[in-house]
Amino acid sequence: MTASADKRKDAPEPPVSAANIVFHGIIRGLERRAFVPAQRLVEADLADFFQVGRNSVREALQRLAAEGIVDLSRHRGATIRSFTQQETQDVLEVAELLTGLLARAAARNANRSVHTAKLREVVDELAAFDLQADQEAFGKIRRNFYRSLLDIADNRELNRLFPTVQMNIVHAQYRTPNLVSMRITDYSKIAAAILDGNSKDAERAGISHVRHVRDAINRIAADADD
Repeated sequence: MTASADKRKDAPEPPVSAANIVFHGIIRGLERRAFVPAQRLVEADLADFFQVGRNSVREALQRLAAEGIVDLSRHRGATIRSFTQQETQDVLEVAELLTGLLARAAARNANRSVHTAKLREVVDELAAFDLQADQEAFGKIRRNFYRSLLDIADNRELNRLFPTVQMNIVHAQYRTPNLVSMRITDYSKIAAAILDGNSKDAERAGISHVRHVRDAINRIAADADD
């Protein structure tokens, strides 16, 4: 290891900004239902909740709007996005293609990637996950799962495009314990195909996963209409 590498290793972690606290706090809050789709976000309330200044809140809301998580209106202020049934189907259609592509790219690159060890760790976490645990705990595993796939795939365009698909809003808007169980099963199948280097099976597993999500959401919507 070089001296410069030693210096980087020993350097302190950069401080977490107040805007980052709000930004990530709202995203994590969606997972545990502290925040919900269509909820209005009041700057003063957020500043008190996160113990930060109003300027930091405004910066975080601007970033969340750029990520497509928050809608900003001159008259209504900030609101967490919610999807109509058609908008949900549109998101799922894009997610299906991108998830299949991501899984295929990761499988194709798995035998030469240093990131497969992280994916194996995630597979172990999925196998041990308690379905009675809170949504935030599963959300962390989900983020690590997709982060591992993106790292293994090592595709700049997928790294740019995949996070813009707002599945976090979809999962926050449509909740059922069976959906978590199904995602655990599907993620395990995707990971197994990737670790085997089977790009066709990985792509099929990725596509099937999003189709399973669509079917579950359609059942939720149908029950709500009854």
